[in-house]
Amino acid sequence: MIPLIAAFVGWFTNWLAVQMIFYPIEFRGIPLYRRQEVPLGLLGWQGIIPCKTRPMTEAMVHMVTSQLLSVKEAFARLDPGQVANLLAPEVPALTRSVLKDVAPGWLTGGPAVLMSGLGGISQGAVRHLNIEFLKQLTISIQANIDTVFNLQNCVVNQMLQDRSKLGILFRKCGQKELDFLTNSGLWFGFLLGIIQMVVALFWENPWSLSIGGGIVGLATNWLALKWIFQPVDPVSLGPFGTIQGMFLRRQKEVAQEFSSYFANNVLNAEQLWKSVLTDPETKPAFAALFRDHVERFLGKLTFGAMLGLKSETISSWSNAAIEKLPQHVPVTYSYMDNQLGLQDTLRVRMERMTSRQFERVLHPIFEEDELTLILAGAALGFLAGLVQQGLETGAIKFPSRRRLWVWFRLRIQRPLRRFRNRRSR
Repeated sequence: MIPLIAAFVGWFTNWLAVQMIFYPIEFRGIPLYRRQEVPLGLLGWQGIIPCKTRPMTEAMVHMVTSQLLSVKEAFARLDPGQVANLLAPEVPALTRSVLKDVAPGWLTGGPAVLMSGLGGISQGAVRHLNIEFLKQLTISIQANIDTVFNLQNCVVNQMLQDRSKLGILFRKCGQKELDFLTNSGLWFGFLLGIIQMVVALFWENPWSLSIGGGIVGLATNWLALKWIFQPVDPVSLGPFGTIQGMFLRRQKEVAQEFSSYFANNVLNAEQLWKSVLTDPETKPAFAALFRDHVERFLGKLTFGAMLGLKSETISSWSNAAIEKLPQHVPVTYSYMDNQLGLQDTLRVRMERMTSRQFERVLHPIFEEDELTLILAGAALGFLAGLVQQGLETGAIKFPSRRRLWVWFRLRIQRPLRRFRNRRSR
């Protein structure tokens, strides 16, 4: 039964290690003492990814911006004229809404009253000015994209609002490796269990089951993690072929999954607009840019007269318009998603990454608390061995302090002393 139990221990500890990476989303336990962004509390646990969402996301964004994507290059693909044509039909409704909320009483009658105050300028001229306003605004956004849009804030804020989102991305990229990590525990554990069985046959000490269980739990986690990411670069074994970490051999497949999820769920047009219009760090820059264009638009509309409008009034109008823009920009989503082409850009450039660059896509989620996962496997394996020991002997008897001390001196202290003496010579 020892190899079979060892196989179960190996599988269970690896399965639990995977669960500990992703769950629970929120800390579960008694929060007597916790350090920030450390999954293990004094009495409780939070999944590694949900706990470390911020540093992991920042590292991922750094990888994306330094190796995969130029925001300025992507936004330059938009045609300002096309964006203007899509938004132009929304302008009348937006104008009515803004005038209703913030304009003086003489304007609350709507655009018709405003038109009468402009000397009867034609509707066609107003539409032309609207499109020109939107076109120039788009050009200014493209030219100042690094000021009005912060990619890191856009991604990090999303991940912090929904801490399961980053885990979903990593699962999509590394599900095969996660399944291997779980299932490999079964046969790694069985093979180690055979060794454990042989030891038990020649060493009649019930504690060999508990110690062996700890070793099985530790070794299965460690071996599986190494098998996934090592070696990073392909290593030729001559006639036996080439070996490389499992994850690294799937570069094209992972590139497809990563680019699809990232472009469609994280950096889609809806999230880009939301970041531009609401990010506290970049919203002031966009508001200033938008106000300048509103002022120029009103200047052209009134032939420079401005109808006595004060700077504060224009600012209040533009600010009100920005608050209402989220209701009107969805008409651009489909065009922007297609034109930006982020999925293809990310996929192609990720496929071209070197093995060492690509290894950093997924490995960080294991590296953050790799030792914790391995030690957790050892602890669980030891407990399983302890249960096995109890079933075999009918009782679990802990050795006395004296016996432990004698064992420590004979097995640890004396060999260590002899080793030190040999080195000193």
